[in-house]
Amino acid sequence: MNAFTFSAAFIAFFSVVGPPKVLLAFAGLAQVHPARQLRNIALISSGAAVLVGLVTGITAPWLLDLFHISTPALQLAGGVIFFVYAVGLVLGLHLGSDGPHQDAPDLASGVRELLMPYVVSPLAMTAVLIEAAARDSFTWRSTVVGAYVAVIALDAVCVLLLARVLRRTHHATIELLGRLLGLLLAAVGVDLVLDGLYDLGVTGLDLRH
Repeated sequence: MNAFTFSAAFIAFFSVVGPPKVLLAFAGLAQVHPARQLRNIALISSGAAVLVGLVTGITAPWLLDLFHISTPALQLAGGVIFFVYAVGLVLGLHLGSDGPHQDAPDLASGVRELLMPYVVSPLAMTAVLIEAAARDSFTWRSTVVGAYVAVIALDAVCVLLLARVLRRTHHATIELLGRLLGLLLAAVGVDLVLDGLYDLGVTGLDLRH
């Protein structure tokens, strides 16, 4: 792996699915799951995220060709889904789950609540597909996947080390941080949609300069 490209890919994935965003999702689970169960949830969900990222990254060019998906269309879809999820955070809605939490939370319910923000994060999967398909090279795709796996491993380590701290964090603090993060993530979703529209040729939408 080329050190520079690996570093660039690592930073990109750290920004979309790194500990600052993942720890908040686990903090909500830590309020109702025992410490040992939370550790198991972290390991299982991280393993599932690695598997999804590995398959998605290695097969990215074929997946895009199979479904006839262009990069701008992928950016639009990922941005819209991520925006909807972020709005749910801002409004305190638990999208993709059966409710705030079950009375007797178990391992399966914990992993299920992490599907959208972590295991199959729309923003992360969009980044994996776009980055992996950027070059027609297995070496490059393995670099992208390696960077993604490294970030997921870092997430798992942070959760395992901070499990007790997450359990002691007050629920009101988690709600406050969740809504603030939702506002920021909604802006990220909008920016991704604008990038997709710009790549499709819609003028006046390049806000990066």
